[in-house]
Amino acid sequence: MTEANQRHAVLDWTGGLRFTAGAPGGPQLYLDGDGKEAPSPVTVLLCAAGACSGADVVSVLEKKRLKLTRFQIEVGGRRAEDYPKRYVELWLTFRLAGEGLTEPAARRAVDLSVQKYCSVLLSLNPDIPIKTEIIIE
Repeated sequence: MTEANQRHAVLDWTGGLRFTAGAPGGPQLYLDGDGKEAPSPVTVLLCAAGACSGADVVSVLEKKRLKLTRFQIEVGGRRAEDYPKRYVELWLTFRLAGEGLTEPAARRAVDLSVQKYCSVLLSLNPDIPIKTEIIIE
């Protein structure tokens, strides 16, 4: 594996179940295992999946020369009741608006992300169903 393919993060415990985290020398984010003072790790996983897929969608649509004017992603998941309480289902709702944007173009961008490009989603266990919904506004 080349160094360009490696990633590194450091988490510093700040008390309770809280941590600051990030790449050394880079921006920091805050995590709280209780989800009281910062997002919980399982919520951050949803956010990471949404942001990764969203970045793919933006890139694909830009390559098609479609200009987004609004883009929101809602991400949800259902966790198993027993430990390790992993996600057993995920869903993403993509709300998009843009000049010349069509449902087929948005669907193609979302499908490419979920099935081919999103490294976060594709790093999860492949037995997790991922449902998508697209709303053109």
